[in-house]
Amino acid sequence: MTLTSDTTSTVAEPKRRRFDSRFAGIVVGNFLVLLDTSILNVALPDAQHDLHAAAAALPWAVDAYTVVFAGLLLAAGSVADRWGPRRIYRSALAAFGLISLLCAIVPNIGSLIAGRALLGVAAAGLVPASLGLLAALYPDPARRSRAIGAWAAVSSVGLILGPVLGGALVELGGWRLVFLVNPPIAFLTLLMARGLSGHRPQATAKKVDRAGLLLSIVCLSSLTFGLVEAGTSGWGRPAPLPALGVALVACCLLVIAERRATAPILPPALIGLTRVKADLVAGATASFVFYGVLFALTQWMVHTRGLSPLRTGLAFLPMTLPMCFMPFVTGRIVARISARPVLLVGLAVDALSGILLAISGPRTPLALIIAAQVVLGFGSTLAIPAATADMAGAAPASYAATGQGALNACRQAGAALGVAALGTIATLRVSGIVLTSGALLALTFVTLARPSRPAPAPAPATTT
Repeated sequence: MTLTSDTTSTVAEPKRRRFDSRFAGIVVGNFLVLLDTSILNVALPDAQHDLHAAAAALPWAVDAYTVVFAGLLLAAGSVADRWGPRRIYRSALAAFGLISLLCAIVPNIGSLIAGRALLGVAAAGLVPASLGLLAALYPDPARRSRAIGAWAAVSSVGLILGPVLGGALVELGGWRLVFLVNPPIAFLTLLMARGLSGHRPQATAKKVDRAGLLLSIVCLSSLTFGLVEAGTSGWGRPAPLPALGVALVACCLLVIAERRATAPILPPALIGLTRVKADLVAGATASFVFYGVLFALTQWMVHTRGLSPLRTGLAFLPMTLPMCFMPFVTGRIVARISARPVLLVGLAVDALSGILLAISGPRTPLALIIAAQVVLGFGSTLAIPAATADMAGAAPASYAATGQGALNACRQAGAALGVAALGTIATLRVSGIVLTSGALLALTFVTLARPSRPAPAPAPATTT
């Protein structure tokens, strides 16, 4: 598919200047998404006191955002490809700022949970659309890989900054300030993103795959809900197994519906590509390993080693700090040697971190655990940006947001599965064995996957 003249004009300008407000507009939008995954956690005690909320309701003030966000990612990617990533991105960004303002004035915990769920809707619109815009802004694979590396690095700062900024805002004026920080950032980002454009929206003459949209939302939301509940409350609770059963039924119905749909939400021409399937497996595995280790180590440090919350948080810095700079490095390496070898190295390094955990025990020196964290931090920041960059090249321009939506949906599901699987494992050694096995299986799959030709773009609409 050829780019429009408007799209082509957006590509030349970044070559002439180092700072481009359109690129900054894309990055800051995703920064907000990751910031809101972690900024509320430290503000929950203050919110509970102010809203007179029950302790059992507090986790869902955080998890409602995650469940809705993960559930809508695939649908949001398809919608962005149909109506254009620029339109979806700007609409989602404006909604994110407005809903944040409403969250800051809620009168009770129920309203806060509902507001967080709506924030998840807006966040789901931002992520695949932003990557679709990046693909249009940087059609050259090398420049696109570097841009995706920068996008991942700057966005990751939001995840790391969240607890620190949230704590400072609570000290400054209470938990409501956590949400008031979003609207001005969203407004400024809208101004920076004015010059963005993407591919032409797909022909509107095609019917919307309503069944596919609905079933994908039910499947991913139920899957994420069930896994989060299992990881945080245990498999013995009444919610996880029925939720996973609903996800399985919805998945089977989705497969049947997609075979009959004229404009499927998961186009066979895209999902049939070997590179796309390899990227989906790699993204899910990398997130499974990273978030699984994050959860398992938290339990180990607090309950087995008896570390205070502050010392536990500081002990995770070796794992999270590489997220601030390594994606830049990964983007440049991918631009030089292509994404596939970087992806393979990242998965191999993830497996190595699992091996280090597999040889640990209750009396293992903290230095070994920190070494495993460092290895994992580098492995994840090689594998995840490489998978993202490879998906941008594997999917045709007309399916750019759909491909990235599917990748991010798999990543969210992998993260939830990591928390659920390792949350119920008693020892760090067994966790390490599980992580190593998962990483090696993904490494084998990606290694054996043969590159395939790009999927054909949909036929353009004909006019009479």
